[in-house]
Amino acid sequence: MTTASPTGVLAGKRVVITGAARGIGAAIAEKFAAEGASVAVLDILDEAGRATAERIGGQYLSIDLRDAEATRAGIEAAIAALGGVDVLVNNAGVLKFSPLLEMSVDDWDLSFTVNTRAMLVTTQAAAAAMIEAGGGGTIINMASMAGKTGGAGQGHYAASKAAVIALTRVTALELGASGITANCLCPGYVLTEMGAATRTEEDVAEWSSYSPLGRLGQPDDVAGVALFLASPAASYLTGQAINVTGGMIMH
Repeated sequence: MTTASPTGVLAGKRVVITGAARGIGAAIAEKFAAEGASVAVLDILDEAGRATAERIGGQYLSIDLRDAEATRAGIEAAIAALGGVDVLVNNAGVLKFSPLLEMSVDDWDLSFTVNTRAMLVTTQAAAAAMIEAGGGGTIINMASMAGKTGGAGQGHYAASKAAVIALTRVTALELGASGITANCLCPGYVLTEMGAATRTEEDVAEWSSYSPLGRLGQPDDVAGVALFLASPAASYLTGQAINVTGGMIMH
């Protein structure tokens, strides 16, 4: 089990993280808990989600981001369980591959429903609680390198992540007066369960060559930047789309 630090940079912070059962979300949950945060792990993968929550001494709540009302209720339940919310991490997402001319409308809609629409609902619920409490807050959204560069076969995914970047900027503009910051992370190729079934050793070698560092990212690479955004050190940073790509893109 992760041992929380009473003097960590997030000591006393209450954090809600979607899609935290595994991958980048789980790495963020572990790092935040180790830095003193009380963490609510939200996911649709119940077994893995409970295991992550138990490992970090957090709480698990099942949530289906395809259902807007259930999403709102789940976020509100998580906030109630924590006694408030200081940090919201919108990490959950889906990734599908399809050539543009063969892409189904259903897959397009699913990408936007989970990757973008759910983020609006969770942000509304969490921001309302932050504003009511009067203490400001932090919102961290998971975008993607694809949201800036596109990607063949990822038209729906790339478009939904570009929308995340835009939504984050509007969130920063509208909520800044309430002391709430909003930023998003744009990871590059990160070795997680997402997409594992479709990548080969040759893919990994090719993608690694795109980075000046010569490797792909690990979940902890993204979690470290998320920790910075949630910490007091980033209190004057808002509306940004931060690349965590090993230099694969530099804009």
